[in-house]
Parts: sequence; structure tokens; C-alpha cells
Amino acid sequence: MRRLLSLTRLWTLIVKESIQMRRDRMTFGMMIGIPLVQLVLFGFAINTDPRDLPAALVSPTQDRFTRAMVSALELTGYYRFVAPDATAAEAEAMISRGDVVFVVTVPSDFGRRVEKGAEPSILIEADATDPSVASGAISTLGTVAQEALRRESGVSVPAPPLNVVVHRRYNPEGVTQYNIVPGLLGVILQLTMVMMTAMALTRETERGTMETLLSMPATPLEIMLGKVVPYLAVGAVQVAVVLISAKALFSIPMVGALSVILAGVFLFVLALVILGYLISTVARTQMQAMQMTFFFFLPSLMLSGFMFPFRGMPGWAQALGEVFPLTHFLRLIRSVMLKGADAATVSQSFVALTIFVLVLSGAALLRFRRTLD
Repeated sequence: MRRLLSLTRLWTLIVKESIQMRRDRMTFGMMIGIPLVQLVLFGFAINTDPRDLPAALVSPTQDRFTRAMVSALELTGYYRFVAPDATAAEAEAMISRGDVVFVVTVPSDFGRRVEKGAEPSILIEADATDPSVASGAISTLGTVAQEALRRESGVSVPAPPLNVVVHRRYNPEGVTQYNIVPGLLGVILQLTMVMMTAMALTRETERGTMETLLSMPATPLEIMLGKVVPYLAVGAVQVAVVLISAKALFSIPMVGALSVILAGVFLFVLALVILGYLISTVARTQMQAMQMTFFFFLPSLMLSGFMFPFRGMPGWAQALGEVFPLTHFLRLIRSVMLKGADAATVSQSFVALTIFVLVLSGAALLRFRRTLD
């Protein structure tokens, strides 16, 4: 009768499992890589209090009081005036494209009103599609601007009270769902499309049906399209469910054209399924395909601007975030749905997604040919 626990048998099984783990280098790499990626991203890249936010200044006179106020705002660390002499039309185009977060408008009689002791006014327009981005900067605006006017006016002539008019554009009530729900469309599509497509070709290898697939008179392009196209239909169903739910359950505004939204969704889904196909040509098992999908999904989720403000991340993290299709899709979908942007306004996002499709397609076809060898 065998003993319930044999140290010899247990040691043999431990050695066997250790050898198996050493052979499965991808799984071992994921075990080490994912914690390191999370530590780096959460420790260095994530910032819930964004600073150095781009702003545009509309000021016809550019008097000394305006210059003092702008300098004081920049010293707070929240504002960075990338367009210090913009016209009203230029500033409107910049905030619509997302190039700036704030537009500060100073009336032409601002300096005269300060010198006469009359109450001056300034208007600050904030891109409130993400309510958490502008809150800190807006809260400091009135106090800092008033103090700057006081110093510039001098002790003998006290500065009059400053009237700061704040206009939160696109989301005046600061509803969080307006920012989260459109982004969820991209997150849901990324998770499901990449994973399902990545496991498609890997499943063929595991079941031994790859030889039958390769024996067919089909080119690598035809095989890739045959695997990709059915998942485009699945993505279309998910898009319909999310958009209808966003309108029915959360009353998310859809200011822009539906055709622009669908065109952006099509490019995004196409990039995702091709990425999944590329992963399937690298992974040898479905488990490896799933692991690689999550290794891509986690940094994309953190660096795209969905969970944390994109403007709050350091420069290197923003540059890394530009590599992920989700980053460009979030800009596109939020601009069209909340701002009413047209195709020309979000053309940069369309170009970026098209580049992703072309690059990933070429890499997938090249990798598939090598796999055939």
C-alpha cells in the first residue's frame, strides 16, 4: 500500500514541473514581465493631477497686466501656453482638435479696467471631456490671477476684484460617464477582438488541423482574410450593443456624424483583429496566445488615457502610449461623440489607425510565410 505522501515522489514531480517551466520560456517571461510593467507604469507614468497642460491665449492687446497674469499661471505648473497670441478662430480649432485643454480669453479693455479700478473679467474655456483633467488647474486660476494683478498694480493702487468666467466645454456638468462609456467601446473591442483572433490560428495548430489548412490552394493573404473577416462581424455586433446602450442607459450625447464614428470603429477593429492574427503566428498554444494578449492589453489600458489622464503622464509615457491603437481611437471616438468633430478634425487619428493596419498586415503576412517554412 502506497503512502499518502512520499517525499521522493513529490521531489520527482517538482523537478519535472521545474523542467517544464524552464522550457516554456514565454510563460516564465510573462510571470516576470507583467509585474515589472505594472510597477513601472503605476510608479512612474500614472499621475492623477495633470500639470503642464497646453493652453491658448486670446488677447488682442497683450498689455502688462495680461502678461503678468499669464506668467503667474505658467508658474503654477498647470498651464503651458503653446499659442500665446492665438485668434479666436485658431483657439476654437485647437480646442476642438484636442491640441489644447484651455483657451484663456482676455478682453481688449482688460488693462484699462484694471487701471480704472473697474472689475475686469476673463473667460477660460476648458475641455471637460475628461472632468478630472481640468479640475486642479481651474481651482487655482482665480487666486493666482488675482494675486498677479495685485503685484502688477502696486501697493498704492490696489487691484480690483477679478471676475473669472469658467466655461466647461463639451461636458459642462462634469458627468464621468461621458468620458468613460465611449472609452469602454474601445476597451471592450480590444480585449475581445485581439484575444479571439489570436486564439483562432493557435487552435488550428493545437488540434492538428493546420496541415489541412496549409494543403488548401490558398495564399497567406487569403488565409489571413478568412480568419479575420468573421471577427469583423462579431465586432460589428459589439459596437451596436455598446452604442445603443450608451444612448439608452447613460444618455451619452452623440453630437458628431454616425458615419465618422463607424469609419473609425472599422479601422480600429481591423487593426485589432490583424494584431490578434499576428500574435497567433507567434504563440504555440492557446495559453500563450492569451498571455501575450494580456501583456499587450495592460499597458495599452494604462497608457491610452482611458484609466488615467493622458496629459498627466510624463513625456516618455505619452510617447509610448502613441504606439497603441487604443490611444488614437479614444481621441477619435470622444471627439466625434462629445465635440461633434468631423472627419477632417480627427484626420490624424484616422491616419494613425490606417498606419497600424498596414504595418500589422505586413508583419502578419511576413510572419505567416516564415511559419510556413
